[in-house]
Amino acid sequence: MEVWLASHNRGKLIEFRTLLPALDIHSQNELSAYTPPPETGKTFEENARIKARSLRAVKTGVWVIGEDSGLEVDGLNKMPGIHSARYAGDHASDAENVAKLLKMVQLRTAHSRAARFICTIVAYSPEGKEFIITGNIEGRIAEKVRGQGGFGYDPLFIPENETQTLAELGLTRKNQISHRAQAIRKLAELF
Repeated sequence: MEVWLASHNRGKLIEFRTLLPALDIHSQNELSAYTPPPETGKTFEENARIKARSLRAVKTGVWVIGEDSGLEVDGLNKMPGIHSARYAGDHASDAENVAKLLKMVQLRTAHSRAARFICTIVAYSPEGKEFIITGNIEGRIAEKVRGQGGFGYDPLFIPENETQTLAELGLTRKNQISHRAQAIRKLAELF
């Protein structure tokens, strides 16, 4: 089955392919004439829908998936939230976003590190039916960057009932418990 993912994030593409190995998953990056739309939504769902609809306009007759996810930190008023990928600026690297988050947590809320990762998928079937799927994982922000695995904020996020960050736990464990893994497993049930 052919599936197209509306994301330029290589880490997300790897997770989708790892968790859905029987599917033929493609990324918007494979389309030379495609320009992704700006993420102007106010929620993860709105941004996922914007991505999915835009890609669906050029890829019909196949499953199209838009995904938006991010980190909410309670002590930062649920920031960075939908701005997670560009928290330190529009073209910020993962390391720059992580550094800014760690600094903000230390400055504003050193004692309130409760956080969660949220993932929302908007999927369109080949017939155009829309499905909305979510996943989330609760945890806390570590006091310093730990681990080399994963991407994004993984080196700072310690899931509930764990002592290591997602980056330390490794991809196998992350793909068992993460917000995106939860949502992808629900998505797999549609197929």
